[in-house]
Amino acid sequence: MKELPIHIRLQPENTKTLYEQIYEYIRNEIRSGHLLQNEKLPSTRFLAEYLQVSRTTVDMAYDQLVTEGYVEARPRRGYFVSAFEELYVIDAPAKGEAAETHGREERRAARYDFSPNAIDMRYFPYATWKKITKSILVDANSEMFSLGEPQGDLQLRTTICRYLHGSRGVNCEPEQIIVGAGNDYLLLLLEKILGRHIRVAMENPTYVRAYRIFQSCAYPVLLVPMDESGMRVDCLRKTDAQVAYVMPSHQYPTGVSMPIGRRMELLRWAAEKPDRYLIEDDYDSEFRYKGKPLPSLQASDAEGKVVYIGTFSKAIAPAIRVSYMVLPYPLLARYRSACGFYSSTVSRIDQTILNEFIGDGCFERYLNKMRKRYREKHDLLLDELREFEETFEISGSNAGLHVILRDRCGRSEEELVSLAAGVDVKVYKMSDFRMGGPENGVSGNADGSRTTGEPAMLILGYGGLTAQQIREGIALLKDAWAVRRNGRRADAKTQR
Repeated sequence: MKELPIHIRLQPENTKTLYEQIYEYIRNEIRSGHLLQNEKLPSTRFLAEYLQVSRTTVDMAYDQLVTEGYVEARPRRGYFVSAFEELYVIDAPAKGEAAETHGREERRAARYDFSPNAIDMRYFPYATWKKITKSILVDANSEMFSLGEPQGDLQLRTTICRYLHGSRGVNCEPEQIIVGAGNDYLLLLLEKILGRHIRVAMENPTYVRAYRIFQSCAYPVLLVPMDESGMRVDCLRKTDAQVAYVMPSHQYPTGVSMPIGRRMELLRWAAEKPDRYLIEDDYDSEFRYKGKPLPSLQASDAEGKVVYIGTFSKAIAPAIRVSYMVLPYPLLARYRSACGFYSSTVSRIDQTILNEFIGDGCFERYLNKMRKRYREKHDLLLDELREFEETFEISGSNAGLHVILRDRCGRSEEELVSLAAGVDVKVYKMSDFRMGGPENGVSGNADGSRTTGEPAMLILGYGGLTAQQIREGIALLKDAWAVRRNGRRADAKTQR
């Protein structure tokens, strides 16, 4: 029998109970190989007497070891180490290593992160979501746990259809809607519907994630320059693109809202040939702070040329991985023949919860509350940036969750980002969203122009920051970028 007891040192002041200390010691001895397969452990009576604890305490420790499979009880013989092939052990890092790793993580995370992708989850109606979830699970039946329809449950698609028509002017029927787990899945599904080797035109700067997904599908991506109205259709016509990916309501990352004239130009371009389509990513359309929300591009489509894509990830929560795609009828027929056999990637339980959340008016109430909160942050940020107007041009406001700062003083994006990082503030470069060049597998803008030499442009998001963090972060940027000091520009560099 293993002389086990001489090594156990129970510590009554330890926050863990005595039986947990015994259990963990024996478990660690087995995992480390110090106790071998089929080796007998001390009897519970002997170990209890040696450790001066009750026999019940030792019984509890042994029972836990038996339950987890480390030990087996053999009738009238005692307890023995179980037989197993191998244990996979994840070693905890040494204290010094753990501290070093934690230090690196802290250095990477800025105190004030003006991320354009962050949202404020402090006001999410957790109690309401839990109540709906509990109610659905209590009433769940076998049908709830079945596979469901490939396009998503009809009830949810009907609810989304009504919501889109009322809020975005989208004209569709539930049969045209496909529900998927995030935009990534829908874009990959679209590759099956449109076919391979389709040439896709994208705005530049552009939504990098969509750009990479198209490239992963081996789509030739053609970058089309933008102006104050969005994608330039005259440059689009110089390409042989078959599909144009646009974000008309609030282009990411520039914040440009496409006027009706430019939208009509795009629709005319798409209508000129039978296999031309527009993909409308209705990014950030829920958050507009002045005037009425802009209608979708799809609302003006009379020829069935617009594929409409939206998501609940930003309007509700990133963890709600539910997006939707509205297919025009010609592409709906292709979907049914080419990939109608694909199963839905969203569980029926999640679909039912979301359907109840929207249908009971909870989503509308939450959205109205968040519009108010984000408007307050938006107005606060613009007010704090007033003193920046001599050194930066501010644009992209009144919608979405970020603004754009264009430097007037000839400084580079790298310099401005570095200065901000020096005061523990993280801002984002517009150049990170500009694609093109041989290293990206494309030849540049559609009209042959280059994007080099343009003024430095920075992106400041405010969705995930508190009002206090916005004030403090902007105050630090004011000093770091020498915006104003005593009513005058402080840095001679700003007088260029």
